[in-house]
Amino acid sequence: MKGIKTLVTALLACVLLGAPARAAETSLMDRILERGVIRVGFSSFVPWAMQGKDGEFIGFEVDVAKRLARDLGVDIQLVPTRWAGIIPALLADKFDVIIGSMSVTTERNLKGNFTIPYDFAAIEAVANKQKTQGMRFPDDYDKPGVIIAVRSGGTPAIVARKLFPRATVRPFDDEAPAVQDVIAGRSHMMLSSAPLPAFESLKNPDVLYQPSTQALSSQPVGFVIRKGDVDTLNVLDNWIRMVEAEGWLAERKAYWFRGTDWEKLVR
Repeated sequence: MKGIKTLVTALLACVLLGAPARAAETSLMDRILERGVIRVGFSSFVPWAMQGKDGEFIGFEVDVAKRLARDLGVDIQLVPTRWAGIIPALLADKFDVIIGSMSVTTERNLKGNFTIPYDFAAIEAVANKQKTQGMRFPDDYDKPGVIIAVRSGGTPAIVARKLFPRATVRPFDDEAPAVQDVIAGRSHMMLSSAPLPAFESLKNPDVLYQPSTQALSSQPVGFVIRKGDVDTLNVLDNWIRMVEAEGWLAERKAYWFRGTDWEKLVR
């Protein structure tokens, strides 16, 4: 009995000694404010984030990240990162938050915490006219020998494997070479987040077309931070609610996704 009492006393002492240390831990948001800089990880997607003619990054996600930094009263450090390694880079503290059109999946959510959605990603298709001549969508695209280009590690790759399990999914590190693979006729079709398929079919009308203008999938998109930081998640969630309520998110989405005035900034 004496031994049990001693063990309980020791455990209580550990708890009491550990409590102040946990209470003293600062949140990510506190560290960002103290540092005066928020580090944002992202990967290039047109028109979410891309390099302008002057070498600076522009796009919908860049607008969102810059507005967040401004409202927090801190500077911003944009950290371009390969998509396939972006979550490991977040976990390795290469940056504070992912703001990069990352849709919510269970696998990703087990590795990091998502905010409430600030956007929704619609997955669409663009195909090579000659290579797919006479093919009916979607049935004839789910056959052996059909090649579907996607960006590796992204939601389009998940959708491609789910909807076209008998086709071959060809991954690329970036979307530009995936598009070129379809233009060259090496792949039959590419899946990507809207509006890229529509933009590419308009830019290459003799070669490309959309076999369907209906979204193949639509998923919520959120910021991602490392797990276990409720205070930071609360700040980010309420910031999203604020800019959504004032109409700012819808206004920036309309500029980047419903028009092409921004193209003069990248060409």
